[in-house]
Formats: sequence, structure tokens, C-alpha cells
Amino acid sequence: MDASLTAEHNAMSLFPEAAAPLAAQLAPKLRALADDGIYFGTSSWKYEGWLGSIYSEDRYQTRNKLSKKKFEDTCLTEYAETFPTVCGDFAFYQFPATEYWKKLFAQVPSTFSIGLKVPEDITVTTWPKHARYGKRAGLENEAFLNAKIFETYFTERLKPFGAQVGPIIFEFATFNKSTFATPTDFMAKIEPFLAVLPKGFRYAIELRNENYLSPEYFDLLSSHNVAHVFNAWTRMPTLDEQAKLPGAFTAEFSVVRALLKRGRTYEDAVKTFEPYREIQEPNEGAREGMVEIVKQARRGKKPVYLYLNNRLEGFAPGTIEAVVNDL
Repeated sequence: MDASLTAEHNAMSLFPEAAAPLAAQLAPKLRALADDGIYFGTSSWKYEGWLGSIYSEDRYQTRNKLSKKKFEDTCLTEYAETFPTVCGDFAFYQFPATEYWKKLFAQVPSTFSIGLKVPEDITVTTWPKHARYGKRAGLENEAFLNAKIFETYFTERLKPFGAQVGPIIFEFATFNKSTFATPTDFMAKIEPFLAVLPKGFRYAIELRNENYLSPEYFDLLSSHNVAHVFNAWTRMPTLDEQAKLPGAFTAEFSVVRALLKRGRTYEDAVKTFEPYREIQEPNEGAREGMVEIVKQARRGKKPVYLYLNNRLEGFAPGTIEAVVNDL
């Protein structure tokens, strides 16, 4: 290494890049909460709208211009300097290969956890009639709740990174009566699946049917130490309402996914809130629900993972800041 490069390297070591303003404010608060078993993160992390608040733009410059590829390939490392966890929504669409997992987990410290949505290959009963599904569109999914496929192509590949794996989330779309005539029929289908899940991971279930949230359902999850995902979504009770349901805290940990305002569609939220630079519509019910869920977790001395989406209020890091300040 020549003298000029050595001098540059030493300068970078002595004077590391300053954190973006909101990141600098949030990081110490979130570290303290994580030490208490309260983990705040976001749904995904590759948002250019966060440049200047969470991300430092100069880290991703190439020839004095933002490199979108460099940003998307490497920003998880900077993200982990502020947040203790993130939800990997990307896993819903594929079974990532082992090499992908190696590269992903290598970008974050050993104390950082990545919650993961289970691939839709396991949670979809019938393939949607959409062009991206090709010849499968409209057909019955024969791999629905197939424990062997789930273990072979998902948890087995994650075992080397177990300490960094956060909650594994089974997200189910709304079931109609032609799929399951009653909530009891769904419970009868999922109970044997839960009974054989591979040990060593934290599992959680996110439903989109309000009428499924019964004491019997919560008892089923509790018997397998599987968490009910408290989810803010268009056709679900608000988070503050879910937090009050008897028996809703079903496991030795809790999971929150704050996604959408009740009554609002995903498409409308995207149109309203992009490019996700600031809070545009505070959701007090969701905030109060998250505060209550954290309080209950603290009382029970159980960890809780809270994943917030830009499409709840317009800017997930800002929503996290507001909730944290109310704790």
C-alpha cells in the first residue's frame, strides 16, 4: 500500500463516517431496549427515502453519484448500526440458497437478528391467478403446510446461523369458506404441522381472518409455544384491540407486525406514502397497541420483536422513534 492510501486508511479508522441524524438519535435508545429484550426493527431495509436520516449517502457514492446497486447490496450493514433486528420479507417469495444466507448474515454483527417470513410455497393453499406464477397460477399448492419441504429447504439451511435468526413467521392470506369452512378446520390442518416443526427456532403465525382469533386458536398456539403475530392490517382488529384479546400472548416471546391502517389497502398506502421520507399520517391506535404489547412483555419478562412498515404511517423509523419515546 502506498503512502497516500495508507494515510487515507488511517484517517478513516480515526474518523469513522458520522451516523445519519435520526440513526444517531435512535441507536442508543434501541440498544438499551434490546438489552431489555425489546427489539425494534422494520419490514425490509432497502429504502432510498431513508438516505439522510438513517443512511449516510456518502457511503454509497460511486464517482460522486449514488450507486443504487452499492446501496442495495451493502446498506444492511449500516442499518444494523442502528437497529437490533429486521424482518426479511424477501423470503416469502423464494427458498434462499445456503450461499445467500451466508452472504446475508455476514453483513451484520452476531447480536443482530433477522426475522423471516416463510416462503409462500408453505403457506399458500392455491396459487394466485397472476402472471408471475406461470403454469401454477390458479392451481392447488401441494406443498401447503408440508413440514418436510419446510425443513429441507428452509430451516436446515438456516441452522448454521441459528443465533442470528429471529422469529420465523408463517403469514397466511385471508382464507375463504371454500378453503376452510370454519376456523376449526384450519386448526385441524395446522396442528399436526406445528407438532413436527424443527426445534431451535422461534415460530409465529400471522393470520388475516379476524374471526379465527378465538381462545381455542390461542390455546393451540400456546400448546406449541408458537406466537400469535399482532398484526396491523387492513381487515384485522387494531393492535390495541388485539392486545386486549384473552390469551393472545401465546408464547415465551411476542411478535408485532405493524403493516397497514385498518381499512386501507396496500396499493393505496404505497400511493399515499412513497418515497417514505417522513411520517404523513400518525396512527395512534397502532402506537398505543405497540406500547401496551411492550408493557405486557416487560411484565412477563419475555422478549418482543416489533417490525414496522413504511406503509403504516409513511416512515417506519419515525414511527419507531415515536413509539420508543412513549415507552
